[in-house]
Amino acid sequence: MEPRPVFQVSPTARLLVASQAPGTRVQASGIPFSDDSGDRLREWMGVPPAVFYDASRVAILPMGLCYPGRRGGGDAPPRRECAPLWRADLIAAMPALRLTLLVGTYAQADALGPSTMIDRVRSFREYLPEYFPLPHPSWRSRFWAKNNPWFEAEVLPALKAEVQRALAS
Repeated sequence: MEPRPVFQVSPTARLLVASQAPGTRVQASGIPFSDDSGDRLREWMGVPPAVFYDASRVAILPMGLCYPGRRGGGDAPPRRECAPLWRADLIAAMPALRLTLLVGTYAQADALGPSTMIDRVRSFREYLPEYFPLPHPSWRSRFWAKNNPWFEAEVLPALKAEVQRALAS
């Protein structure tokens, strides 16, 4: 696919969704998280699309701005040169950020260093109030959540509360 950067930023955004890279549906639409994983993420966050897509409140900035192509049985990782080239400048241009959701292992590793996704998500309280690590909300996360019931019981209620705190005036 041709490069098509997909993100939303604003200097007034209070919440940053730091994710991996757009998938094929998002790359085609040009709208971040305009797919099933976006539906799942908004459900986890407890926000309607009108809030999620309000750039003055919510920024969405993946580690790779464009769809990275396929590798093996799924999407390739974000291209390594993308985030170092532009990410810090875009984040610096958003001084009102209160909370960053680290969605998936690539965003988590960039912000928090090496560890496993499950350890970071289980220990989410250690990263507050700046960061909240989450699994990627792909279709695979349904199976992962079923095998890790603490995620829905402990993490999701805390996530909704932290999102509301960050978005409050």
